[in-house]
Amino acid sequence: MNDSQREALLLDFVRRLKEKGSWCGETHIQKSTYFLQEFAQVSLGLNYIFYKHGPFSFDLNDKLTALRGNMLVDLRSHPPYGPHLHPSASAQDYLARYPKTIGTYESHMDFIVDKLADKNVAALEKLSTALYVMLEKLGDSDDEMAEEIHRLKPHVSLSDAREALEEVGQFKEEWSRMMS
Repeated sequence: MNDSQREALLLDFVRRLKEKGSWCGETHIQKSTYFLQEFAQVSLGLNYIFYKHGPFSFDLNDKLTALRGNMLVDLRSHPPYGPHLHPSASAQDYLARYPKTIGTYESHMDFIVDKLADKNVAALEKLSTALYVMLEKLGDSDDEMAEEIHRLKPHVSLSDAREALEEVGQFKEEWSRMMS
């Protein structure tokens, strides 16, 4: 995937999140895109690290800045809340140039959007941390993984960590059925 295709996918993903009611602040986009790349296996080529609020990609941060610089997304402020991203008026024309790329990953994006668009930042932090712990195999059992989530995020209770692991497990079951 080249940079323009990656840019088109990210832009379309933001558009889909927004249409389904996501706030589309950077944290929302960071966590949802982590799921898109790592869970749904869309090869965006973004490097993620475990950071303050869970998995974070400085690469994605740069790509979002580039989308703003290319006037494909607008950053809007809604006091007293933080800013959020909206596809700009020129976004649709840009997306029209990449129907094959977008079509290839449409079901992947829709699945993630359906699961995450209505989540708040706290829920996304728990779910993305749960996915991170699962993918990094930071525990051999659900209890060990829940303890690791709690260790990484002390404000996440063990019961909330278990719920997040269970929810990601349900996503995996649905994804497997959909992809078979």
